[in-house]
Amino acid sequence: MEKNIVVLTSGGDAPGMNACIRAVVRTAIYHGFKVYGVERGYQGMIEGLFTPMDSSSVSNIIQRGGTIIKTARCKEFETVEGRRLAFENLQMNHIEGVIAIGGNGTYAGAAQFYKEFSFPIIGAPGTIDNDLYGTDYTIGYDTAINTALDAIDKIRDTADSFDRTFFVEVMGRDSGFIAMDVGLAGGAEAILVPELHNELDHLIGILQSGWGRKKGSQLIVVAEGDDEGGVYEVVKKIKKYIPSLDPRMVVLGHIQRGGSPTARDRVLASRLGAAAVMAIMEGKENIAVGIVNDQINYVSLEEAINLKKPVKEGLLKLAAMLST
Repeated sequence: MEKNIVVLTSGGDAPGMNACIRAVVRTAIYHGFKVYGVERGYQGMIEGLFTPMDSSSVSNIIQRGGTIIKTARCKEFETVEGRRLAFENLQMNHIEGVIAIGGNGTYAGAAQFYKEFSFPIIGAPGTIDNDLYGTDYTIGYDTAINTALDAIDKIRDTADSFDRTFFVEVMGRDSGFIAMDVGLAGGAEAILVPELHNELDHLIGILQSGWGRKKGSQLIVVAEGDDEGGVYEVVKKIKKYIPSLDPRMVVLGHIQRGGSPTARDRVLASRLGAAAVMAIMEGKENIAVGIVNDQINYVSLEEAINLKKPVKEGLLKLAAMLST
């Protein structure tokens, strides 16, 4: 049952991608497959950058952040011509299956590629945003929230020392999962997420209530994709109503995407990488692997992209109650 398969990472990097690559390579070899790593994602498929991988290729990488086979955002793959070049390279190298590790953009490219060429392709959810349907958690999410929480704990120290209000922006392009968990775990007075709207009046009330109770420091966590804008835009709007506001703004940025993956991310990535190989063995195509209720789960790539995974609004209420 020997097959030639490739594994690639695409889009934003996420801690645990290397652990997933390792699992793909070693599971595939265990079952008699030949595995190639594609350098720089879909760009590498277009350029034919396929490198044979063996067990030693993935030694000592489970603890490393980033991705050893590199990643990229490929505009050329968004064109029919680019995807056709990628397909021709796969055929020329006798490749029979693709495992694509990445987020929403990676899945969208994979789904379109399958639609045009019916080429077996499996998605594994590698994104810190945790915004893909069909899996409770994505690879990199746990590490990202722990990285952000560590920074927020440090910000809390200086906020408390100065009795100061801090607005902290965390990643999460169109989703509030990072902001929600980090805000709750960090004891934030308010959390702004893109899934909920018209939050400004509520936030102003929280700030004023805190001052009325002579609360010293206050911490507001803002998801970068919130409809009110990032921290600078949010503060600009609030100052129209509270001119005396003198907060400090912090954008955590890309530190959330780096670092050694947590144990939870390493285990998740290992399970999903192995599951992706097993899906190819079982003849599955055009699907994304995930974990739901601690069990391997499969959904179509279209479902993973188009169906919305809701944030738990109850966590916002809990955060508000616990910050009083």
